[in-house]
Amino acid sequence: MSTFYDELSPFYHVIFEDWDQSVDRQGLQLAKIIRSYWPEHQKLLDVSCGIGTQAIGLSKNGYNVTASDLSPNEIQRAKQEAERHGQMNISFSVCDMRTAFEHHGGDFGIVVSCDNSLPHLLTDDDILAALKQMFSCLRPGGGCLITIRDYDQEQLRGKNMVKPYGKAKVENHKRYVALQVWDFDDSDAQYYNFTLYVIEEDLNSKEVHTHVMRSRYYAINSQKLIQLMNDAGFENVIRLNEGFYQPVFIGTRPLI
Repeated sequence: MSTFYDELSPFYHVIFEDWDQSVDRQGLQLAKIIRSYWPEHQKLLDVSCGIGTQAIGLSKNGYNVTASDLSPNEIQRAKQEAERHGQMNISFSVCDMRTAFEHHGGDFGIVVSCDNSLPHLLTDDDILAALKQMFSCLRPGGGCLITIRDYDQEQLRGKNMVKPYGKAKVENHKRYVALQVWDFDDSDAQYYNFTLYVIEEDLNSKEVHTHVMRSRYYAINSQKLIQLMNDAGFENVIRLNEGFYQPVFIGTRPLI
């Protein structure tokens, strides 16, 4: 998983129509949800920050953000992007979400993991271990917010399934086209191999390079994720279907 994101880090922004706008939009959307459920908390931990999409956006909305990711290359880029966005107060570090409490400690009001990061963990035991670490990172009464792809709606499960990102992106005289190809397992359609192609064309020389990155996902459904969040100790666990581009799952650490 780390290798996939290390390779993706230079191209991460090209899968967005406008990454900077996405930072601002997602920051506002997530802040609205957080303030609706846990308005008293400002200290926030992002355990799968990538290049900083949510961490930077939430910092812009007044949160005291600590952020980590398994990929050293993405953390390095996240630091650069945070500086470019004027958010130098974010503390970034390399950490596996399954050791989040051991790495960060337990004084946070909010813990988030967005952009379908959690399904990179391929067993219920690993996901539960990560959720328990997030639970331990929270103060009593603090909130956990997770967003994943809506696998409940992904009913067609086969091989060679092409998932385009939409428009090509042009920058610095280069055009980038990104697409995904999914290959679900024959024996268990809960799992699929994921190939991300980023096609890079130099508009001056017409030279074309294709960058190929591979990973694997657990197509976890809503019912299972809610069950695992409950098993980790969270209460009032629900799925929110509005307010963000992916389903949002929230739960609260009990006061006692």
